[in-house]
Order: sequence, then C-alpha cells, then structure tokens
Amino acid sequence: MARLVPGSTLELAPSTGGEFAHVNADKAPAHSKGSENTGGRKMSADPGAHWINGQPVRSTGELIEVVNPATGAIVGTVPSGAAEDVDAAVRAARAAFGSWSTTSLADRAKVVERISEGINARSEAIAKSVTSEMGSPIAFSRAVQVGLPVAVSATSAAMARDFVWEEEIGNSLIIREPIGVVGAITPWNFPLHQIVAKVAPAIVAGNTVVLKPTEVAPLTAGILAEVSAEAGLPAGVLNIVHGTGPQVGEEIARHPGIDMVSFTGSTRAGKRVSVVASETVKRVALELGGKSASIVLESADIGEAARAGLAGAWLNGGQTCSAWTRMLVPAAHHDRMVEALVAAAAAHPVGDPMEETTVIGPMSSEIQRQRVSRYIERGVADGARLVSGGPSPVPGYEQGAFVQPTIFADVDPSSVIAQEEIFGPVLTVIPYSSEEEAVEIANNTIYGLSGAVFGDPDQAFEIARKLRTGQVTVNDGQFNVLAPFGGYKQSGNGREFGRHGLEEFLETKSVQR
Repeated sequence: MARLVPGSTLELAPSTGGEFAHVNADKAPAHSKGSENTGGRKMSADPGAHWINGQPVRSTGELIEVVNPATGAIVGTVPSGAAEDVDAAVRAARAAFGSWSTTSLADRAKVVERISEGINARSEAIAKSVTSEMGSPIAFSRAVQVGLPVAVSATSAAMARDFVWEEEIGNSLIIREPIGVVGAITPWNFPLHQIVAKVAPAIVAGNTVVLKPTEVAPLTAGILAEVSAEAGLPAGVLNIVHGTGPQVGEEIARHPGIDMVSFTGSTRAGKRVSVVASETVKRVALELGGKSASIVLESADIGEAARAGLAGAWLNGGQTCSAWTRMLVPAAHHDRMVEALVAAAAAHPVGDPMEETTVIGPMSSEIQRQRVSRYIERGVADGARLVSGGPSPVPGYEQGAFVQPTIFADVDPSSVIAQEEIFGPVLTVIPYSSEEEAVEIANNTIYGLSGAVFGDPDQAFEIARKLRTGQVTVNDGQFNVLAPFGGYKQSGNGREFGRHGLEEFLETKSVQR
C-alpha cells in the first residue's frame, strides 16, 4: 500500500554508503567497455530517490509511503515525481542514447550479464524487500521474485549475441536498430522482475530507458540502479522516476522525447496509456490483465490436475495476470474435482510472509484486500457455491491485508467472478458438457493471456491450439523465459522474453543497393 505525505522541493540526495558516478549526460563519452564508467568503484543508489543521469535525485515535495501489507508498518518512502522530473530523465536518456546505441553489442551484453550477476549477489536483500513491500512469501520471493530477473537478464544478454541483426533480402540490407528512448511503466505484483523484463532487452538492444516503477513496491528499483551502475551502465542509460500513474505514468506516455512505451498493468490503465501515447504516435507494447482457464479433460488425472491447477490459480496469492483462475471440468467429474481441490488447498497455508513455510501471504495492500473480498462477496451473492474460504478474515490474521484463499463450485461462466479479473486467491470451478463447450467457455472473455490443459498429451495439445490466448501449458509444463509471453484481445499486444521480447525494442530499416 502507498500513501502520499507532504514535503518540499528537489535536491540531490546524499550518498548512502558509496561513491556516485557523476557523469554529465550532455558530455557522456562513448564506452567500449562497460566497466570503464565506474572504474570498479562501489556504487550506491538511494532507494528513496529518483535516479536521473547516474545520480540519485531526492524530491522533498510529496513523498509516497511504502507500507508492509502484513503489518501496516512503513518500510520506506519514495518521491512523488512530477512533469519536470520526467523531463529531466528524458533529457538524460536522449543525451546518453548516441553513445550507448553505438557501443558494441558485445560490450552491451557484458553489462547486462554483470547486472544479472549483481542481482544474484543481492538476492537475499531483494527477496526481503519484495516481501516487506508487497507480501510475497519469502520462499517465493527468493525463488521467483529474484530468480526470474536473474534468469531474464542473463538470457537477454545471451540471446542478443545470437540475434539476426542484419539480413539481405534481394538487393536490400535489412537492419534492426534500437528504437530510442523507452518509457517503461511496471506493476507491483512482480516488482523487480517486471522491470528487468523490460530494461534488460531494451538496453542490450541499445536503447535508453525512463522507468516508472510501481509506487506500491518501488524500493527494489533503487537496488537495480545501484547494481546497474556497478555493472558499468553509463549514466543516463537507465533513469528512474517514482510516482503515481496519473502523474508520472501519463507524463511518460505523453512526452515527445520518448519513442516507445512498454506498459504492464491493468487493462483499464493500459487503455489510458494507449490513448495518451497516441498523441505522439509512439509505439506502445501492453501486457495487461487476464482471466485464464485451465481445462481438465476426461482423460486427466484428477488429483494431479487439482494440485497443478490450484497452484497455477493461487501463484503469488493469485496476484498474477496469467493465473489460471477458471477451472473447467467435465460435469460428470465436477464434484470429485471439487473434493480434490479442497484437499489440495491444505498445501497453501496463509501466514506471515517472512515465515519459510508460508505459501500465501497478504494481498499487496489494504486496497487490494478490500477489492478481493468484495469479489468473494459478489460470488456468494450471485449464487456460486462456496466450498473453501470466504469473505471473512483469516483466523489469526485479522490485522493486515490477508484474505482467505477461496474456491467456488458450480460457477456460471457468464457471472462476474468468472469474467472479471479478481487478482487474488480465488478459483472458480465451471462444469462443461463437451470439449467444444469447454473451448467456447475458455475463449469467452475479453482476455487472452494464458491457460492450461490437463489430459492425454495429444488430445490436450489439440485443445491448446484452439485457445485464443498467448500461452498455454499442457500437463504442468515448465515456464520458459526464452518463449514469448503476452496476450490476445484485451490482455495486450506485445511480447516479452527471448527473441520476441527483444524485437519489441527495435526498429527495422531497409537499405537498397
């Protein structure tokens, strides 16, 4: 949860334990070796400041309090940025673009590799920061909230080396070039991972970045600034402006000095970004909401489908855009599946997110807790059968942003809880009478981000082909950071990860000769 508190004007923040690389963006030199920018010095960013042109810039105007959702304690503050902060960041990014875009690919990749190593070296500090900021259980934070950005940054560097940057078609040379200054706007559910998923491919491609991290869980962005500086990323290549979406997010989308906006968040906010960005005809890549279905076929193992399907629905407390929040089950097996799901729910204990055994912590904020609780109440009111959980407080955790993980059975596929993104640990079980009906139900939302099919592999693969969604897991297949991630319909229009994620940040030029 984030709150605004009063303050005053802009000033440079003091060092919090190290030297800063003070490089003038207007005179930034070309770097043949990324490490030459810092001379191997220990860098230190201030997590409570913007990061502009390689320096922390502390705003003493309004501050945003970062609140631990499990305890209500304030764990930090960040400045609430304004148009002048975005403008300063854009000017630094534009000044740095010329030298960074002409730095060799090999040297850019080395810097990104060192960023991956730096994140890994700070894994425990990052995990604890994420857990205290938005409530992910500490074991999940270590494995996923840290593990994913380590993997994505490393694979971005490796993949860029093998990418086809130039090719000949007839008498034309086709050249792929960086798009320019990228505005990145990221959410709170995977606060560092969603940043790295944009920043790593953008900068290895030769772009510079102006980032607005979420105001709910912004502190790991400061750690990334420090890691990037130590890795030799030149001043101005990565700039961070904290603040709210209506203030900083819209200013990034609107600014004529930004060439592209990459946004991850709600569909409602993504629509607004598209509208604002259209004023300057920017490229816009959107990764938005979801209401993904897991389809259990007649041939599926009920127990295994229950275990994997519930894990996919309640991952990160259900605060995942690709969560499988609708489970479609043959009508004849519906009650048996519900029994298996209720039994499987015992493996998802709610508790203190700093405890190693906790699987589901609090929602990211009190606002989010209230939102999820209202949806649970709506499901009950609309006649869905509540078989586990409910809207009442979690016993023993009445304080904090905790909700009961909830399962509804016999859900009408057109009901509110089966159509709208809840973003919490709520699973709806929907019976179907035929595979054709299952596919129709799965495709019948405004979203198309993810999904799963359980059953005979060949049969499941054929069903997967029919789903209008960006990725499908067959029988609990493993997540692949090199495969494209993104959605159909109102789940978005861009792709992240691997070659497809890199292509989002490139322009295409043809030279005839």
